[in-house]
Formats: sequence, structure tokens, C-alpha cells
Amino acid sequence: MVATSHDVMPDIELYQPTDEENALALANTLGADGWLVGGGQDTYGWLKDRNKNPAAMIELTQIDAWKGIKEIADGIEIGAVTTLTDIANNPLVQSRYALLATAAGKVASPQIRNVGTLGGNLIQDARCWYYRRGLDCYRAGGNICYADSPEGLNREHALFGASRCVAVSPSDTAPALVALDATMVVASSSRERLIPAQDFFVGPERDIVNMTVLNDDEILTAVRIPSTWANAEFYFEKVADRNVWDFALVNIAASFKVSGGSIEDARIVCGAVECTPRRLESVESAIRGQQRSEELAASAGEMATEGARPLNYNHFKVPLMQNLVKRAIRG
Repeated sequence: MVATSHDVMPDIELYQPTDEENALALANTLGADGWLVGGGQDTYGWLKDRNKNPAAMIELTQIDAWKGIKEIADGIEIGAVTTLTDIANNPLVQSRYALLATAAGKVASPQIRNVGTLGGNLIQDARCWYYRRGLDCYRAGGNICYADSPEGLNREHALFGASRCVAVSPSDTAPALVALDATMVVASSSRERLIPAQDFFVGPERDIVNMTVLNDDEILTAVRIPSTWANAEFYFEKVADRNVWDFALVNIAASFKVSGGSIEDARIVCGAVECTPRRLESVESAIRGQQRSEELAASAGEMATEGARPLNYNHFKVPLMQNLVKRAIRG
């Protein structure tokens, strides 16, 4: 007698549109029942753990219009289905926007970067293990945050912006795009929206279920980076438990315009400290017009963590974040 396993993948319809119009029409028709797939690195983890059960998947990798990197009137445009490896290795990105090239090259491992897409890295869901294991936390529709409890394991969780959920933004490219003042191109079958990268990501106080402003019928199709910060001085650093195949404990992405040792302008963004990329606008204001110095870097580092509320096991993130800010400002 042969034993029959019932632990099998559920039936899921698969759509593989080859043009924009069909993809947007499918997203409109399927709505919340349609799961968008780029490289699939986030998708297949959810399906493997049986914690997401979409009725259908819309694979976007055959849509050439949403791939590649090109110059536009005021900067560059990167298709959302462009792989992270292509972004990291692209001469145009490397020469003008090295911040993004570096960030893309720090995601996970070479194998994952070869198939993982920019859009997928930006809109991946929260990585909190309680949520990922299918527990009924706030983000999953329940009435508790298991990480933010006396017994909660919260070493990787948020210092800022906790509102029921204390998960953090897991993306390495998101802080870089906010620091570059990028614009997200979001399309549906009825309209196109241009959304500043800083406004694209949302915290739990606004939406406990979603981490971006995307509606069910919308698709992130491209990212535009203006020439404003082209060829600026950049700094990116990611601290993780392992150099590959791991998410950041804290990362930092910064753009500086420097003349004669004086910081004329700056955009500084930290990841993995809040549910959204955290832009340090108070630090930017404090260092603007100042000469670089150890004293300036030290005071800016302390300012960066004002208002932080560490959890039981992530107090180490406070000095870590401070030191990353110091290093970025020192250059």
C-alpha cells in the first residue's frame, strides 16, 4: 500500500502576461486574489510555509517594457522587473548613482540577486517570524503583537514607529532610493501615479496590513531617479549577522553634496529600524552648511536616535545606528 501525502501545494492559477495592458487588466480583474510575482523569492517562501494562499499568480518577468535601465530627460528610469544583479552591474547606475548599485549588490546572495527584482525587493512583506509562521498577530488580522510582549523575541525589530506592529522594512534598496529622492511609477488599468519614494512606504499606524501604498489593482512598473543627486558623494553600509543571505540589522544610505569639506546638502536614510525607511531629516538640517568634523559626526549620531524606543532584545541597535550615521557623515 502506498501512503498518500496531503502536504501539497494548493491549486493556484498562473498567468504569464507578455505586455503591460494584459498585466494591468489581470491585476484589475483579480484584485486581492491576484499575487504579483517577480523573481519569486518572497512569494515561494510564503507558499512553502502555507501561510499565504492566493487564488492566482501574475508573473511579470515576461514584460519587457518593465525591464532595463534607460536615460530619461531628468535622470534614469529602472524597470521594476529589472534584476538586482543587472542594477548592481550597470555602468550608468555605477557611475551616477553608485548608492543604488552598492545597495542592490548587498541584497542576500548572488543567486538571489540574479533572479530577484527591484520591485520585489521594494514591496516584499514584513519578515517578522511570528507573522511569517502564520500566527494571529495584528498584521495577520489578530489582536496581539507577539514580538512586542514580555516573552517576545524582537532582536531584529523596530526602534521607531511602533503602532501595534514592530516589524521593520526589510529592503536594502528602499533606503537608497529614498536617499536619491526617487519616484515610484505605479500603474493600474485606469491611471498612472507618480509617488515619491519616501511616501511609497507606509507604517502600521496608517495600514496594519500593507507596507506600501499600492492598491490591489496596481503594479509598481518603474522607478525614476532624478539627476538632482547624480554623481553626489554616497555612503551605504549594511550590518547583518552574515555578509550574505541575511537581512540587515541596521543599514544606512546617504547622499551628500560636499564642497571644500562643507556639507551643502544631504539625505540620510536608515533601514531596519522602523516599518518604513527612516529618513533623518533633523540630522540633515543640523549638518547642512557645516564643515565635516568628528564633533559634527558625533552630535549627529546622537541626534539620529532621539525618540528611539528599544524593545527587550534590540537595545544594541541604538549605538549601531548612531555609529553608522557617524561613519556616513565622516565619509
